[in-house]
Formats: sequence, structure tokens, C-alpha cells
Amino acid sequence: MSDLPLHFWYMTSSLGGVSVTLPLTLAIALWLAVGYSSRLAFGWVALIACSASIVILTKLAFVGWGIGVRDWDFTGLSGHAMMSTAIYPVAFFLVLLPTRTAIRVAGIVVGFCVGIAISFSRVMVEAHSPSEAIFGCVMGAATALLFIRMAWHTTHSRNPLSILPVMMSLIVLIAAFHNIHIPTHRWVEHIALKVSGHTRPFVRARWKSSHHHSQVISAPLSHTHDAIAPPRITSV
Repeated sequence: MSDLPLHFWYMTSSLGGVSVTLPLTLAIALWLAVGYSSRLAFGWVALIACSASIVILTKLAFVGWGIGVRDWDFTGLSGHAMMSTAIYPVAFFLVLLPTRTAIRVAGIVVGFCVGIAISFSRVMVEAHSPSEAIFGCVMGAATALLFIRMAWHTTHSRNPLSILPVMMSLIVLIAAFHNIHIPTHRWVEHIALKVSGHTRPFVRARWKSSHHHSQVISAPLSHTHDAIAPPRITSV
């Protein structure tokens, strides 16, 4: 997969941007409210809001205060990975909700594959480290599975949804918004600097290089002594 052209990975990555995932989140909520229940719609939005808040907090913590895990090259959860792995399985689940169990499960699996591909693309375009993509993907999968468990036994419908209009509306949203860029990272930087009081945001390269510099400065004293100690004279 890594042999695919970089343009492919940028296109894949764009499917997980907030310009796509936010409209999809709202469309899913609308279809749930119209076709099933307001409780399900509210539960869906609440789950996404909670997960997105955790992603934003991890980003603010790093950008504003440099809080991360250097050993894992972790500076915050990937929002693309979390949102895509949460939303696409639920989108397929909603489209196939009127069908039998085996078809539903197959759709959910396809949705997870889409989310994983988008997560992997974030590493390929060097927007995130593997740890950030993996943890974002895991959080998104947990969000999706929690909602699917809530909605799995939905049997009552005010206005039963047919597959075609739901599917077409979601496809149209993806096609219409996938090339639109929203500067979410700039907004995070602005908020982080306002709250932390710092004049410059923490960035990955400087964060890692400063750690390397501190390790060199704090090298074990025994090594320094070995370097400057006079040679030991032994009798023959």
C-alpha cells in the first residue's frame, strides 16, 4: 500500500477532514431523528461531541504546553482518524439498518476499513505519527461500536427509511465537501496560545530536538570523567 502515489493518500486523507465528517455527522443525526428516534440522534451527536472534545484537548495540551509522549512521538490524537473511524461504520450501518444482520455486519466492516485507510493516510502524508493515528483510530472505533450497540435493536420507525435516499445523500455530501479545507489546526493554535499565555505554539520538530539537546547536556558524569581522566599507570 505504501507504494501508492502520494496524491492518492492526500485524496484519501481528505475524506476524514472536518469539512466532510461534520456534515456527515449532522446528516446521520437528521436521518436518525426522522426515521427512528430523537433519542438515537441525540445519543449519536453526544458521542461524537465527547470523542471530538478529547481529541481537541490532547491537541491543546501539546500546542499550548508541550504535553505529549516523546517515546511514542505522540502530540495529540488524530482527528481525521477518530472521526472517520467513528462516522463511516455508522454511516454504512444506517444505510443498511433495514437489511438483515449479515449485510449490516458486512457494511460495518467496510466502514471500518474506510476509517483505517484514512487513518493510515495521515501517516503517509506525514500529518501524524503512527501512535497518533492508531490511538485516534481506536477511539473512533470505540465510539462507533458504542453507538451501533445502542442502535442495533432499533425496531420502531416513524417513517421507515429506504436505502437509496440515505445512501445518495451521504455520497453527495462526501463529493461536495471533500476538497474544502477548514483551518482547524490554526484555530487550535489560537485557542492554545490564548489559554496558555505563550507567544509561540509548541511544534513537533522543536519539541523533539529540545529533548535530544537536554539528553546530551545531562549525559552521565561517569562518561565525562572517563573522557578527561588521566591514563592509569600500571607496573610491569
